[in-house]
Amino acid sequence: MSSASQAVARCVNVSRIYEEDAVPVTALTNVDFELAQGEFVGLAGPSGSGKSTLLNLIGGLDRASQGEIAVDGVALQTLNETQLADLRLHKIGFVFQSYNLVPVLSAQENVEFILQLQGVHPTARRERALDALASLGIGTLAHRRPGELSSGQQQRVAIARSIVTNPVLLLADEPSANLDSATTEELLKLLRRLNDERGLSILTATHDPLVMGYAKRRVQLRDGAIVEDAAVSGA
Repeated sequence: MSSASQAVARCVNVSRIYEEDAVPVTALTNVDFELAQGEFVGLAGPSGSGKSTLLNLIGGLDRASQGEIAVDGVALQTLNETQLADLRLHKIGFVFQSYNLVPVLSAQENVEFILQLQGVHPTARRERALDALASLGIGTLAHRRPGELSSGQQQRVAIARSIVTNPVLLLADEPSANLDSATTEELLKLLRRLNDERGLSILTATHDPLVMGYAKRRVQLRDGAIVEDAAVSGA
């Protein structure tokens, strides 16, 4: 667990138990975890180890069965669904392996969409969307729809959408799942640049050793429990 005083995300004694055919299935057990401001943490572990579950709990997409979770000092268990949605909208950026882009919207419109939900003025949201795309090297592709972009370009659009709101935390779930190794390298260098230059706090769940190689701290999960938590030497 991080010793930094300012935590972007904190989990205390967190467990998640699901019901499958009336049989309880434990996804996480008594997890204590802390992500400090400016950290780049990789969650590693095989399928079923609890990586995505922990990411979803911190992102407010699911609720813990036990324990406490806080994001930017806000206790998630005290929020109703509307308040959780508001927290996700303003404080958390999400990058999913499926990109989740709207196919009928251009890259620019996909990035603008979240700003529209925030009520940002059309002129301001257009400028911010174009700036975000340009910062990721795809400003010239702003008017293309997802179907006209490569997988790597779609992932960059997804990242632009996730950072355009200036979130306190970026959550990435298997971000390299649909990318070849060369494109994955480009993506990871981009995430490290966002982390190094902007101080963006990043938590990514992956089983890809290449992704873990770019994280500055590695947390290993097995059977719903953290079995290793260590800073990466020289990261």
